[in-house]
Amino acid sequence: MVYRIKEKFWGFGDNFSITDSQGNECFYVKGRAFSWGDNLSFLDNNRKELAIIKQKLFSWKPKYQIFINGELYAEIIKEWSWFSKVFILDVPGPNDYTIEGSFWDHEFVFTRNNQQVATISKKHWAWTDSYAIDIQEKENEIAILMTCIVIDQILHDDTHSDND
Repeated sequence: MVYRIKEKFWGFGDNFSITDSQGNECFYVKGRAFSWGDNLSFLDNNRKELAIIKQKLFSWKPKYQIFINGELYAEIIKEWSWFSKVFILDVPGPNDYTIEGSFWDHEFVFTRNNQQVATISKKHWAWTDSYAIDIQEKENEIAILMTCIVIDQILHDDTHSDND
């Protein structure tokens, strides 16, 4: 399944719409404008909250947590690396995802059990961040889409800290 994530140009906080390949809105992400760290609600197309994404502050590595029904579901951690960007989506059980890619190309690959299960590709010439995500059948689409949002947040943080 192919999804498109597009950051909303106007608004307070980080807001994203997620559509399918035909342009139908499937999910919406609403960021809170005034919070300590990133705090985002992951909503279905009826604006019902499915999950919350929270940045874990005071951590050695950039880390975000996903909560479903108030319970910690998964963590997304940016690993230390020299030449590429590496993230881990730590989900319950032995089914963690590794996400590797290039900051400059904004191309990322999700692998699980040594199998490629999803890809992210950024549209380079747009006013707002816009991504295409191709997810294999039977994969956890919501966890992968939330991870894409987190990667965008971390890359923005990296870009702003590099310019200071």
